[in-house]
Amino acid sequence: MTTPSRPLQGILWMIATGLCFIAVTAVVKHAAQDLPAAEAAFLRYLLGLVFLLPLARSLLAARLTRRDLGLFAGRGAAHTLAVMMWFYAMTQIPIAEVTAMNYLNPVYVTLGAAIFLGERLAARRIMAVIAALLGVVVILRPGFREVETGHLAMLGTAMLFGASYLLAKPLSDRYSAGMVVAMLSVTVTLGLAPFAAAVWVTPTPADLGWMFAVAFFATAGHYAMTRAFAAAPISVTQPVTFLQMVWAVLLGWALFDEPPDGFVILGAAIIIASVSFIAWRESRLKRQITPPSGAAKY
Repeated sequence: MTTPSRPLQGILWMIATGLCFIAVTAVVKHAAQDLPAAEAAFLRYLLGLVFLLPLARSLLAARLTRRDLGLFAGRGAAHTLAVMMWFYAMTQIPIAEVTAMNYLNPVYVTLGAAIFLGERLAARRIMAVIAALLGVVVILRPGFREVETGHLAMLGTAMLFGASYLLAKPLSDRYSAGMVVAMLSVTVTLGLAPFAAAVWVTPTPADLGWMFAVAFFATAGHYAMTRAFAAAPISVTQPVTFLQMVWAVLLGWALFDEPPDGFVILGAAIIIASVSFIAWRESRLKRQITPPSGAAKY
């Protein structure tokens, strides 16, 4: 039975998760402007491999089937494209808009589970998905303002992260979480290498330092998120993930001269409500199809 202190621990760990991920966002927004998106993403993953050294022996000793190798490679390919798009979007549009559109990831996973895994979509879940897509329309306001390439990149990012999650589901049933994360880091680093080489700009020591900071905060965020899920149910920790939207608005306003946009906040609220409903329905049905919305993948 869960002790009374465990939900509090889960909430605190999830707050730490959000702070780490918003730190990733801030550093990329500040430091990745002078580097091509593919190179910045590659440096983040390459430098992040140092945190996987404790897993190196088990990774080398793993005996993978051809099918699982294909799943790992497919996931790595989807994640590679998604990460490049996310880094590009961060240099093109406000932090709040990137954060709001990133919440679409569970919605795309819900649709993918229905299309590729035969998961049944009840009418209420369909309505939640439609509401989330309407939230995107509120944020983008096509016809009333220019839809930038950064917005299109974020739409692609959310879909590709959704594909990555769906490919991870069968792998998570057969391998440890550490193994799945390690294989993702290795395959994405290899996948990003040719894209980075094609646009390579010699990074300065400062560039390397900033990208190492991104790798550190991303790794710390995933660790904190794992601790949060171990301490408390997702139904307890899920609402805390939405603080990231608040922090994103405040961060963009305070540090990057991005004043709050009422339409972005309204659209984000619609998406958040839709994602929360989907998560609540799955918890009622005692299953876990979509990822928690705070499960950032960068």
